[in-house]
Amino acid sequence: MALITYLAEDNQIILENLIETLEEIAHVKVVAHAVTQAEASRWLMLHDGTWHLAIVDLFLKEGNGLGILAGCRNREPYQKVVVLTNYATPEIRRRAAELGADAVFDKTTELDELLAYCTEQTANILQEDVQDAQREAVAQHDQATST
Repeated sequence: MALITYLAEDNQIILENLIETLEEIAHVKVVAHAVTQAEASRWLMLHDGTWHLAIVDLFLKEGNGLGILAGCRNREPYQKVVVLTNYATPEIRRRAAELGADAVFDKTTELDELLAYCTEQTANILQEDVQDAQREAVAQHDQATST
């Protein structure tokens, strides 16, 4: 199973390169993307519970990634939101963490760390899926043997 991912990025070249790299290296499936805070917030709200990871740029065509973060505060525990920005200053990292970011990555120096994070999240989702399947199989077995 791939990590169902949403991107908020307004630079078309970065967006295309990021999608290609994430899908190739980290077993990520980018299902949608937006260039504005409003578009991203709307998509994430309408698809609540169906995505695993949102990667948001700090500065967008309209609005910003901090606004998207604020709108994702009540997400499921398995849903992660990370900031990918050229402005990963200590203040931005602190503010993003306050708004619920699971991580902040610098576009120019921390792409390998982002890919490692995505790979780890994919493994976590796969492990959870296996555990869910095992619980279901045990429950079906227990139900079959008790009747």
